[in-house]
Amino acid sequence: MRTFVHLLLFACAIVIAVGTFGPLLGSVNARDVRLGDLRNGFDAGKTLDQVGHQSASFWSSLAVVLLGVAAVVLISALVGSRALGGLGVLAGLAALGVLAWRLYDSFDQQLRDDYRDLLNGSWGLYLVGGGLVVAFLALLFSRERVRPIGAPAAR
Repeated sequence: MRTFVHLLLFACAIVIAVGTFGPLLGSVNARDVRLGDLRNGFDAGKTLDQVGHQSASFWSSLAVVLLGVAAVVLISALVGSRALGGLGVLAGLAALGVLAWRLYDSFDQQLRDDYRDLLNGSWGLYLVGGGLVVAFLALLFSRERVRPIGAPAAR
């Protein structure tokens, strides 16, 4: 990959890691969403504020997955692996997709009524999503410079 793509992926990894600790939707942070809630769905009696204030251990929360994605994108930037970077970006997009699916499944009407208030201060979602999209585009459009066999290296 070109040096510009390496730097862009490095910056995206930092943005994803910083966005992990911000609010994703209203008062819901990645640390508040348990992996079991993503797998099984949120409890039927809970409100979105209760999800945002539940205590989940750090190791069983969505924050670990997003930090892992940031680490994979960072390693991809350091070693120059497009496949590893693509795997990390797809895992991050899948994690956000599952979160959106489970939130929509449980809090459909509240999301429809209050989407402006819920998305107003969600800078964590913007950073994570934006970092993943920019990293995806950087990986999609990056090309190696190919020189013919026997040609001298460019200086």
